[in-house]
Amino acid sequence: MKAFDFDNTLYHGESAVDFALYMIRNNRKIILWLPVIFFNLIKYKLCLITGEKMETTVNSFMRSCLKDKSGLMDDVERFLRRNIRRLDRKMLSRIKKDDIIITAGPSFLFEPIKELLVTSRMICTEVDLDGKKVKYLNFSGNKVKRFRQLYGDRKVSCFFTDSYNDKAMMDISDKVYLVDKGRLKRIK
Repeated sequence: MKAFDFDNTLYHGESAVDFALYMIRNNRKIILWLPVIFFNLIKYKLCLITGEKMETTVNSFMRSCLKDKSGLMDDVERFLRRNIRRLDRKMLSRIKKDDIIITAGPSFLFEPIKELLVTSRMICTEVDLDGKKVKYLNFSGNKVKRFRQLYGDRKVSCFFTDSYNDKAMMDISDKVYLVDKGRLKRIK
């Protein structure tokens, strides 16, 4: 089984941040959150934020900014239509039906594009849209925890990611490739 991160691996950019920026046009409250979003994104990229802090920030953001479930999914559909071009076709061609995509991104962002991702096996941040809160933050070591819950001791033959934030997934993979704008560099 191969495993793929999503952001900056299969998708050029950080999909949740791109979605938040897209939402500014529809929900002006988000403008107030931009400093928090970017500050935490920098901390995430530098591996300086804990999962608990990330979850607290995300939950506060969602309570403050999200509309109802139906309105959110309409926004997701429009966002994905506009940004579908950011999917890396070459990386997507590496995915087989039995592979897995494992990402910190929220599950609601992937529903409309599941057929393009080839595999139905996805481990994402689980979001309760009605309660406007994260049920499970699939971040850092939580990725391996959830992987083990679902697949036991199954080995990952190759893992593709853009970030050392995925060190825990790297540790359970035979081969690891860092992805930079579609270019691969084997590190393990």
